[in-house]
Amino acid sequence: MVKSDQTFFWWEGDTLVVNVLGKPSASRDTIGKPKGAQLKVSVTAEPRNGRATDHMVRFLAGEFGVAPSAIEVVFGRMNVNKQLRIKAPAHLPSVFQVQTTLLD
Repeated sequence: MVKSDQTFFWWEGDTLVVNVLGKPSASRDTIGKPKGAQLKVSVTAEPRNGRATDHMVRFLAGEFGVAPSAIEVVFGRMNVNKQLRIKAPAHLPSVFQVQTTLLD
C-alpha cells in the first residue's frame, strides 16, 4: 500500500483507492477538486436509500473506463463520506494526474 496523508487516493496493486466527499442533488454530475483528504464528487441523484451512491458509481465507472462492478464502495453508501476501490482503471481523470505530479 502506498498512501500519503496529503492525498485523497492511493494504489493497492492495480486497485485505486479513493476517499470521496459526495454531494448529492447537484445540478450536474462532476468530479471536483480535492478537499483535504477527500475528492469532491457531485451527482444529480437524490440521497434516498443509497441511490446517489449507486448513481455516483455508474458515473465514475464511465470516467475511469471500467464497468460499475469494478467499483466497490468500501464504506459510506448511505453517507457523504465514502471510500471507493476501483479495480484496474483504464484511465484517470485529470485531477488524479495533477495530484500524482505533485507527489513525485
